[in-house]
Amino acid sequence: MIDLRSADEVNRMRAACAAAARVLNDLASLVVPGISTAGLDAAARGLMLRHGCESACYGYVVGRLTYPGYVCISLNDEVVHGIGASDRIVAEGDLVSLDVVVRRDGFIGDNARTIQVGQVSPDARRLCQDTERALLAGIAAVKPGNRVGDISAAIQASLTPGGYGIVRDFVGHGVGRKMHEEPQIPNFGKAGTGPKLLPGMALAIEPMVNLGTHKIVMAADGWTARTQDGKPSAHFEHTVLVTENGAEILTLA
Repeated sequence: MIDLRSADEVNRMRAACAAAARVLNDLASLVVPGISTAGLDAAARGLMLRHGCESACYGYVVGRLTYPGYVCISLNDEVVHGIGASDRIVAEGDLVSLDVVVRRDGFIGDNARTIQVGQVSPDARRLCQDTERALLAGIAAVKPGNRVGDISAAIQASLTPGGYGIVRDFVGHGVGRKMHEEPQIPNFGKAGTGPKLLPGMALAIEPMVNLGTHKIVMAADGWTARTQDGKPSAHFEHTVLVTENGAEILTLA
């Protein structure tokens, strides 16, 4: 069942997503060589208090695991769900993916961005540029009457020329009162397939793209996903609303 948001719910989602975008933007400015990922996580908690929201990640339960961080901070070959640690220090040339999910007034705002720290390799820079470009291609496919598969196919078509590994184990999703709702939105697929897009749907579109293989391995913490071949990964995400005229990006900074 895919929920369609009422006018009141849309306004509350706009506020939650605006807060998420502010937190992400402020947190991104703190990503500099020498800061620990634990320091970034602590800063995120303070930023959420400042912007009138709370973490939707902290305390999130999957099976017997409880997520201990306020945001997901993934470095280099970490794809998603990295956990802040005092001994994990950001260095020149790193890629740092920040996934900020907040709750405000009962609704979720979800966005992510990969930060290039100083001078990164040409391949890493291209990976980030192309992943963000793929996100925009997916958003451009959000139109009433289109289908989820049109989003997936647009993202895949944007990335295929670069020979990237498109992550299959994690996908985009619906969002609203919960962090993960229907429909699931893979970053690969066939146009014209899947649920039809209708005004009032809220979607978190999030390409996760590897420089090498699409395959991942899970770290011992049970949360952090890494690329199987150790090559870097990038992650960009917006929450969008399906409107009569197309997509409204709710998490613009």
